[in-house]
Amino acid sequence: MVYLAIRLVGLLVLAWLSAANDEALVDNLQAWDGHWYLEIAANGYAGVDPSMVDGFGNRYPETPMAFFPGYPWLITAFSLVPGVSVTGEAITASLACGVVAAYGLARLGRRVGGSQVAGLLLVVLFAAAPMSVVLSMAYSEALFCALAIWALIGVVERNWLLAGLCCAGAGLVRPTAAALIGVVGLAALVAIVRRRDTWRPWLAIVLAPAGMLAYIGWVGAQTDSLTGYFALQQRGWSSAFDGGKATFEFMIEALTKDKSVLETFTVWIVLAALVLLVLCVRQRMPWPLVAFAAAVLVLDLGSDGLMYSKVRLMLPAFPLLIPVAIGLARRRTTTAVTTAVLLVFFGSWFGAYSLTAWQYAI
Repeated sequence: MVYLAIRLVGLLVLAWLSAANDEALVDNLQAWDGHWYLEIAANGYAGVDPSMVDGFGNRYPETPMAFFPGYPWLITAFSLVPGVSVTGEAITASLACGVVAAYGLARLGRRVGGSQVAGLLLVVLFAAAPMSVVLSMAYSEALFCALAIWALIGVVERNWLLAGLCCAGAGLVRPTAAALIGVVGLAALVAIVRRRDTWRPWLAIVLAPAGMLAYIGWVGAQTDSLTGYFALQQRGWSSAFDGGKATFEFMIEALTKDKSVLETFTVWIVLAALVLLVLCVRQRMPWPLVAFAAAVLVLDLGSDGLMYSKVRLMLPAFPLLIPVAIGLARRRTTTAVTTAVLLVFFGSWFGAYSLTAWQYAI
């Protein structure tokens, strides 16, 4: 209920800014990548509207394959509900996945933070994070985060079947699953070396990469190249790993020149994420959680491409919020509630502003 209440606040703020900018709320809820997911869900990869183009305004036969199939499949599953449009199905799917993610966060927060309050605050912080607006949109973040959260619960609780299955599912949703696959695989390998849980860690090692390998392999077969997926990402969206060079240059420019409020806030949010990663290490959180958050940041900040999407792509790095949740849980109730309310309204504004008032949004 807390998660859905915060999502409602986000939608109300988005509706307000949409009206202020003479835009339709539903158009913003299906904007940008949402159009691709909706087209793939409705018509398949081959039937995507030919007028839709990549980041450079070009269209090739393989362009739609830049988007993983997991979320469109889920939208299709929700088509069993009668009388609902494909956009309604997508938003319903995202909200349902968000609820599943919230239950996982509450469980993880209780285990790591040591109290039910810490778990609930972790849910609040995740639902209120900057760019959490995508959790209410026709975007794949809610599904990916739900699978990643439960995969890491499987690792922490040594439920290797759960970890492997959720990781395999995540591999069909977003390329960020590479970070999750690495962590789950390494944790399973450690368990095997230490002779824990008999044969069960082998399940995670076999299952974890299955989804991503299957899709990357399929794209490779369609493009006659083993690196076909990565080539179309580079050609269509200039998305390639450069070690953080482009991100660093963007941050320096935003901090030293006259830039927009969105660019400035983006840089400060990135810096805050790096500080939170240090806090995670200092508080000696379970290493799989820290490793996953660090890997997500490396993949995000180490890649070239659209700089304004950096905050959105950090959303799966939810373990970064655990030190904040634990800290607030130890404060007075009024302090925790006041801080949470401020973060909810800031996160709601930031996401709505990015969608309505900024040309290159997310």
